[in-house]
Amino acid sequence: QVQLVESGGGLVQAGGSLRLSCAASGFTLDYYAISWFRQAPGKEREGVAYIHESDDSTRYAGSAAGRFTISRDVAANTVYLQMNSLKPEDTARYYCATRLAGRMPVSRWYYGTEYDHWGQGTQVTVSS
Repeated sequence: QVQLVESGGGLVQAGGSLRLSCAASGFTLDYYAISWFRQAPGKEREGVAYIHESDDSTRYAGSAAGRFTISRDVAANTVYLQMNSLKPEDTARYYCATRLAGRMPVSRWYYGTEYDHWGQGTQVTVSS
């Protein structure tokens, strides 16, 4: 059974840091890319970061570049999102996602419709 389970969210002051985890089961990270998305109340879901399955290359949304870092531990089958210099506008529910059916062009990583498996999300709240 394929599962993605996020953890590590919480309440943090502006300027603080959090590290989110996405534990995968039912498949291995060796063969599938993982992305992080977020959705704030009243806003559309947006891609945050992506890590490629074979070469660990990464992609970031402009809002995340320079502050967030995506990484993975293949042995632990877990992907991380280190978030530094957090801002109130980073407040959202954060989800990890993967696509197991077919290949996704890297250029499409930002589009949530490209993914077929999602976790339940973890809430991040940044106070000002």
